[in-house]
Amino acid sequence: MAGIYVHVPFCMDKCTYCDFASYPKEIGKAEVYFGCLYREIKERAAMLSGKSFDTVYIGGGTPSCVDAKYISGTMKRIRECFPLPNGAEITVEINPGTLDERKLDVYRAAGINRFSLGLQSADDGMLRRLNRIHTLDDYLRCARLLEGENFNADALIGLFGQTAADLERTLSVIIGSGASHISMYALRPEEGTPIYSDYLNGDLPDEDTVADLYDFGVDFMRNRGFLRYEVSNFARDGKRSRHNMNYWKRGEYIGFGAAAASHIDNRRFINTDVIDEYVSCILNGYFAEASSELVEGDEIRSEYIMLTLRTEDGIDAEDYKKTFGTPFEVQFRRELKNNADYLDLSGGRIRIKPQYMFVQNSIICDFLS
Repeated sequence: MAGIYVHVPFCMDKCTYCDFASYPKEIGKAEVYFGCLYREIKERAAMLSGKSFDTVYIGGGTPSCVDAKYISGTMKRIRECFPLPNGAEITVEINPGTLDERKLDVYRAAGINRFSLGLQSADDGMLRRLNRIHTLDDYLRCARLLEGENFNADALIGLFGQTAADLERTLSVIIGSGASHISMYALRPEEGTPIYSDYLNGDLPDEDTVADLYDFGVDFMRNRGFLRYEVSNFARDGKRSRHNMNYWKRGEYIGFGAAAASHIDNRRFINTDVIDEYVSCILNGYFAEASSELVEGDEIRSEYIMLTLRTEDGIDAEDYKKTFGTPFEVQFRRELKNNADYLDLSGGRIRIKPQYMFVQNSIICDFLS
């Protein structure tokens, strides 16, 4: 089964670390944007008639900052065009400063059954420094509204002066609030963002400190029933994100909206991230693709390795042989020998050992060269 991603490129204000397609000054374009989004979904559907979809992820941006009618309308159009099965996983991202009971009722009526809250930190001072629009109390209020629901919360590591005690408080708040899934991301200062200057000035923790925070977080969550299944994602039993697992298995997905990425029939394509360009293309009867690439041969193999080794499950040796015709251990004999200390080859799988997951990029790269 494939996944559906919908991008909502609006937010209330820009976080200092954000380099996503998210535009606080353009929220007045929401009505025309969603009108074009509904049209894109309908026009793409004819091309995808042979595909089956079982997850929907509405991300951004901040989907919860727009009128809930647009999210409901998006789900209505998706269901008109794609026969989602019973039990489909349908997620919406939420900034805790933008959710209320009425909006949540609309989401539930639209069939949304998974929620992703951007907490990031339990320290209000840190939230202000990151230019987050919410407070810890906002998060706790949202969590109470979501009592009994399946929801994720995000936590950032690598923040200004962050200590293990700071991270412990954030994770304790998330776990105590009833979340069933935690995404713990290392802050990556991107050029062009306000926080990049702080990085250049040496105001952020160094790599060793971030690695120590990560290891602390992994242990803290594991001891409380949250098991890592991908380098940055942790879940209680049965609560893995099916939508994200599809990405890491190199599955197919279609993206709708500005900046949305897709992977269909080994073609990867991305819509323009400029709202006006997106709207103009759709209104004039064109898809808004800004780039397109057919993935072939060794590139398919490299993607498969890069994505699956990010997960705790790793590479299934039998599946690899079935997919590519050659046993992994034969094709990568030298690389397996060079990385023997970092890999677990038991149970018919190739996995990165738990203690090396945070530095998995350097290990994976050896198999891609």
